[in-house]
Amino acid sequence: QVQLVESGGGLVQAGDSLRLSCAASGRTFSSYAMGWFRQAQGKEREFVAAISWGAGGRYYVDSVKGRFTISRDNAKNTVYLQMNSLKPEDTAVYYCAAYRGWSSITTMRARSGYDYWGQGTQVTVSS
Repeated sequence: QVQLVESGGGLVQAGDSLRLSCAASGRTFSSYAMGWFRQAQGKEREFVAAISWGAGGRYYVDSVKGRFTISRDNAKNTVYLQMNSLKPEDTAVYYCAAYRGWSSITTMRARSGYDYWGQGTQVTVSS
């Protein structure tokens, strides 16, 4: 069992930065790949980024490449999403999720493969 708690969201202006954190409980955190998803109001939840258990693999959705960086600290059971050059279209509730294993980006982008989800943290970017 893995429990996930996101933090770090807030209201910022376009061009600003935020760092989201996702703290995980459970001794098997390092066995899981971790993903970040986001859901804007009235839209479906979409994939943002994923990182393998050893941090050797990373995937990003095209819209955040070069601006967002996913990382993890297995000693702290925490995964991060550093978000730079934020845009109003990044406004959404951001969720972290745990995936047992690692796979292709096609698989890692799918919500259905993730075993555990956090409750989400709101990010609002004003223009």
